[in-house]
Amino acid sequence: MKPKIITTLASYSKGLFLADLFAGITVALVAMPLSIAIAIASGATPAVGLVTAVIGGFLISLLGGSRVQIGGPTGAFIVVVYGVITRHGYQGLVMATAMAGAILTVAAICRAGKLIAYIPEAVIEGFTVGIAVIIGVSQLKDFLGQTVVKLPAEFIPKIETLWSARSTLSPEAIGIGVVAVVLIVLFRRLAPRLPGLIVAIAITSALVTLFHLQVDTIASRYGDLPRGLPTPSFPAFNLSQARDLLPSALLIALLTGIESLLSAIVADRMIGGDHRPNAELMAQGVANFASAMFGGLPATGAIARTATNVRAGGKTPVSGIIHALVILLVLVFAAPLAGYLAMPALAGLLLVTAWNMSEPHRWGERLSAKLPDQAVFFITLFLTVLADLTVAIAVGTGLGLALRVFRRTKTPELWSPPEP
Repeated sequence: MKPKIITTLASYSKGLFLADLFAGITVALVAMPLSIAIAIASGATPAVGLVTAVIGGFLISLLGGSRVQIGGPTGAFIVVVYGVITRHGYQGLVMATAMAGAILTVAAICRAGKLIAYIPEAVIEGFTVGIAVIIGVSQLKDFLGQTVVKLPAEFIPKIETLWSARSTLSPEAIGIGVVAVVLIVLFRRLAPRLPGLIVAIAITSALVTLFHLQVDTIASRYGDLPRGLPTPSFPAFNLSQARDLLPSALLIALLTGIESLLSAIVADRMIGGDHRPNAELMAQGVANFASAMFGGLPATGAIARTATNVRAGGKTPVSGIIHALVILLVLVFAAPLAGYLAMPALAGLLLVTAWNMSEPHRWGERLSAKLPDQAVFFITLFLTVLADLTVAIAVGTGLGLALRVFRRTKTPELWSPPEP
């Protein structure tokens, strides 16, 4: 379980450092608006997203088993985190995150990193698309500028609440959200090496300030972001609450392990590398426990940010460490600037993220798959949206493994995750 950074530093050079420096700064500029948006969508404060990116990003790169993995909060956790905060409060989430970190550490010691190969592809795709649907719907309130006190956690009541608030639509908010989406898409296609996410969010947020538009910003809703990191402390442990939180902690650990190892696989294919899965799990465990100590969200390897790091020229885990330190510097010296970010623009960013997660270009392939595989995919998708992620993964995995036994097949090839 030796971290990759120990291997790479043995032959480190000035050229590698310069490449890592540029990539680290680039991916930090991409990670900041994403981390803020994910925290808000999860029911947490904006600062929590940045704290998670700093702590999780630093430790995942320092201790992980991938050369170019970038860690932090991701969209896959929005549904779980929002549900835990709704039911148990924010301190309940902190405790669940710490428990998930402990579970991941034990999994690494037991060398469970290879078990991802046994999760059926249709299950992973089903709950990924389901999560994308939930994220997209959850962002409509801010994207449309609707006045809603609090969105329910359940999908159908959420739709009913949004429909009931249709009279509160804001043309100004919709305009800012649409412009943000258009700019994000244009920057990705025309200037993929440019950190287009933060440029798009900055431009649209500047329009709100310059023209005094009646649009919510981070400052108007949450106040100024605190400068620097909070004081770390061990999460308060309550045995009774821990029993209630165990299913959520197991789900967080499962999602963390799946997404981090899939992200590492994507990175391997991009750079021709070979990650160390058990070192990666150990890093996720330590990072999540540390994130909980700072009051942060669950952290994992982020596929889109990892791919951005590779495309920007990142060569070693140093780029991930630099990315975390750059976010920390921004948090210390420029936190008030985040207050100007417009909520519809951040909602537009997450709508684009949800669209990419659903991989629309693959629907033809999904609908032409064998009927049993389609059934597993759609059952997992609908259970994710309408029931619960835990139920969806359990039922989907059970059906998928039963189907594999029925077909008497060997372990399938590793799943190819979505391109960011």
